[in-house]
Amino acid sequence: MNKQTLRVDEGASVALCVFEPTGAPRASVVVGGAMGVRQDYYAAFAQWLAQQGFRVTTFDYRGHGDSLVGPMREVRANLFDWARDYEAVISAARAALPGQPLYLLGHSLGAQLPGLLRNPGQVDGLLSVAAGSGYWRDNAPRLRRMVPYFWWVLVPLATRLCGYFPGRKLRKVGDLPAGVILQWRRWCLSPTYSVGAEGPEVAQSYDAVRFPVLALSMSDDELMTLRGTHNLVNLYSNAPTRVERIVPQDVKALRIGHFGFFREQFRQSLWPRAVGALQGLGGAGAVAGTTP
Repeated sequence: MNKQTLRVDEGASVALCVFEPTGAPRASVVVGGAMGVRQDYYAAFAQWLAQQGFRVTTFDYRGHGDSLVGPMREVRANLFDWARDYEAVISAARAALPGQPLYLLGHSLGAQLPGLLRNPGQVDGLLSVAAGSGYWRDNAPRLRRMVPYFWWVLVPLATRLCGYFPGRKLRKVGDLPAGVILQWRRWCLSPTYSVGAEGPEVAQSYDAVRFPVLALSMSDDELMTLRGTHNLVNLYSNAPTRVERIVPQDVKALRIGHFGFFREQFRQSLWPRAVGALQGLGGAGAVAGTTP
């Protein structure tokens, strides 16, 4: 693993980790993390994926995780800025391996932000894991019962008092810059999520995506419903899309949930499925077997 810092613009840089394969790389994979989840959560999966022949890059969005510089209350960033961070990492990964395909593996938010890319032509495919539109009525039933208090009381009050959202103390999502959580709130209160909250320009941005999108939906996801996954995929209106449902019993597990896919217990079941899915997006070449 090679830790790096990438300058995005005059006001921000992001921390990233590159996992190089032992042999000639077959493709690049950029892992876009979920809201409030640090890149080190994906480290074991990224290392394993590199052993399968992929050059893998993980990163933390500006003002979050290892990319946080100074107090979070002083961070001036929103989700459009995070999309710029994502795209900067994509461009760096593309430049490092220009002759091979580049795929995104987006977990939750990491499968939503690619619709905001200014240059989606750099990307050859998106593997979406446990992602959906985020609209609160598309949330799983238990979460949906908590949402009115979360969005109309807790988030506005805590963010105003602290200057950022203190999610770690509240055991909700994680610490987030004020601009990020308040914009995300607007998205989650709109029936068509980011497109409804931001208007025609964002709708056109999603429409510009042509790379294939494969979405993996977990039947026991405690946050996201299958309907929400379809609603997100439908935003990529001009892209080839497909949704696959994964049931824990299919991989001899009691639970997968929203976060489980990247846990090491699935090294011999779900992780090889990710390799097959990436190959299926086209152009990665055959990977001969997988390393347990």
